[in-house]
Amino acid sequence: MAVSRGALIEDAVNKRLMHRRWRQGWRPRVIAFTGYGSEQFVRVLGRVVMQDPSVDGLETSPDDVDTRPEDFLADAQRGWRLFVSTHVAHLPVTITAGAATVHTTTDRSGYLDVIIRGHGLRPGWQEVTIDATAAKPVLAPVRIERSDAEVGLISDIDDTVMVTYLPRALIAAWNTLVRQTTTRKPVPGMAELYATLLERHPGMPVIYLSTGAWNVVPTLTGFLRHHGYPEGPMLMTDWGPTNTGWFRSGQEHKRTALRRLAIEFPGIRWLLVGDDGQHDPMLYREMAREHPEHVRAILIRQLNPVEQVLAHGTTTEKVHPDEPQRDDLDLTVPFLEGPDGFELARLLPDIG
Repeated sequence: MAVSRGALIEDAVNKRLMHRRWRQGWRPRVIAFTGYGSEQFVRVLGRVVMQDPSVDGLETSPDDVDTRPEDFLADAQRGWRLFVSTHVAHLPVTITAGAATVHTTTDRSGYLDVIIRGHGLRPGWQEVTIDATAAKPVLAPVRIERSDAEVGLISDIDDTVMVTYLPRALIAAWNTLVRQTTTRKPVPGMAELYATLLERHPGMPVIYLSTGAWNVVPTLTGFLRHHGYPEGPMLMTDWGPTNTGWFRSGQEHKRTALRRLAIEFPGIRWLLVGDDGQHDPMLYREMAREHPEHVRAILIRQLNPVEQVLAHGTTTEKVHPDEPQRDDLDLTVPFLEGPDGFELARLLPDIG
């Protein structure tokens, strides 16, 4: 496979930094992300970075996050360091999930994304062990879904469950550098909406799908916990260069993730929740038109004019020229719109 110039430059710079860090006494550390699976498979997610052993908690995992305001400066420092961390590429790793053990390596960006079968883990929250060479073993949380689950929730994050009153281009940096701030607010009623859905469907899988960077997962985890949102895996992106170019496609990331979840959980019909500030309506309608058997309903939070300007520069919903006009193919899946979670909850009886 051909490698882009951006990827080659990133790999060369990171390799030099990694060797320098090693000579300075730094060692690899595993950052475990929340995974998911069924009784047939489990998907384990994580990353290996270099850490200064003299600085405790330099790299933090999602479960290390504290939500107390007095930890603001420490969290901001950790966030900044997460974004400029030195990753460890092609490092041997052993993962043990229940009765199964696999041997693998990190990818060129230090990430782990491994499917393990024959694990024998029971439904519910479980833990798997990630043991990387020269690093301390860590426990990674995974959510094993029941085989009889029929309804699941896939939720966007920015402008869907939280609003950051900054231009979209600055949100990632702000989320990473600053956690406790008055400019970040939960969307009214969304946590209550998700709680209502969980009451209707106990044990419902909840997955957060975002175009944000993996680096901000600890920050977002703290925000969601603090405001009462349900726990669930986050499927994010790596913002570094790829083998084909300088930047990844956020749309393609979401499109691929939606189809993958439909394949991995063929018996689940998903509630797709997003906002009208970017591409969610188009991507969700596309999924519903092509695979209506996998979509229970689409719930879109409507941004106000100020939020629309911050999202894409205009006061109205962004128009996508390639989005087909609504026709009979859209009638099989309910499409609900409202300015907040309270209005969307009011419309829920329309979908049963």
